[in-house]
Amino acid sequence: MAFGKKILFLIVTSLAIAQMAISGDPDILTDFVLPPNSPPIDSNFFTFTAFRSLVSAPVPPTFKVMKATMEQFPALNGQSVSYAVLIYPGGSVNPVHTHPRSAELLFLTQGTLEVGFVDSTNKLYTQSLQTGDIFVFPKGLVHFQYNADVKNPALAISAFGSANAGTVSLPNSMFNSTIDDTVLALSFKTDVATIQKLKSGLKG
Repeated sequence: MAFGKKILFLIVTSLAIAQMAISGDPDILTDFVLPPNSPPIDSNFFTFTAFRSLVSAPVPPTFKVMKATMEQFPALNGQSVSYAVLIYPGGSVNPVHTHPRSAELLFLTQGTLEVGFVDSTNKLYTQSLQTGDIFVFPKGLVHFQYNADVKNPALAISAFGSANAGTVSLPNSMFNSTIDDTVLALSFKTDVATIQKLKSGLKG
């Protein structure tokens, strides 16, 4: 199956995943939520078309995520669901991160992935996923995905039980922030020069 057709396949089959996502947003008192000062709406308001750009697109050179959250798709406000399409070229990684407002249910539609998360006791859970596998990353826990196959891409779709699950990238949060270098050096039991080198590497 061609790469573009796999995009279509994953979007259709992921509808079932959305039903499995655990709701994390507040209940609303209306059928749906309109943006402030919104003009009259029609069915277009409930349709998200940005994923069409993925259908004929080539595999990107680096890891890419395309989201359908409340920010990109306002109709999701109050619906407690969102999606992300994740594309992993050979050898690429989705860096260590968390989603503070939702669990993540990942469905691998092409390729293989090495995935894992760390629980609150610092126990690491890892798995080697094959095409067709589903893996859940519990809400708020640090996790990652890595395509160890340097020759072939991997493709996945993730469902979230929140219209805005949030993503906190640990490398960016720590080394692309304004946290003092001395604080970071003491926290990681290293020196300021090492911290500055890490920061420099992330900017490249």
